[in-house]
Amino acid sequence: MNYWLMKSEPGSYSIDDLAQEKKKTTFWSGVRNYQARNFMRDDMQKGDLVLFYHSNACPPAIVGVAEVVKESYPDFTSWDEDDHHFDPKSTPENPRWFMVDIKLKKKFPEPLGRPELADVKSLADMELMRKGSRLSVQPVKKKEFDAILNLASVTL
Repeated sequence: MNYWLMKSEPGSYSIDDLAQEKKKTTFWSGVRNYQARNFMRDDMQKGDLVLFYHSNACPPAIVGVAEVVKESYPDFTSWDEDDHHFDPKSTPENPRWFMVDIKLKKKFPEPLGRPELADVKSLADMELMRKGSRLSVQPVKKKEFDAILNLASVTL
């Protein structure tokens, strides 16, 4: 099993939006960074766990956990000229971008703000804590994932 962190701006799609989905499941579209795309396309597997992170929030925070329920497939939003993720170089015959489906497992009782996380020694090497880290999809080590669950006082 692998562990991940996926960022979303809560004004675009929040954990509450995911919680309101009929099956608590959504496709994770719109990733337009090659390294993040490669993680989803090549490495994410059904059953992997995901920390759901609200970026561009005050403060940015980890707000819950989701599970990958469908492995990568072409991101069809890249072919839709009316979608803000449209990419004219991506086609159904030669897709450039990929997405996965995730399902909500647990919303944290309280968000874990990035400033609070910065004080946790066991998270010092976490990609999220690295200065200048902007990847919207990033790997997380099991010990980091477990530390986050412990801080949130939740079990899965």
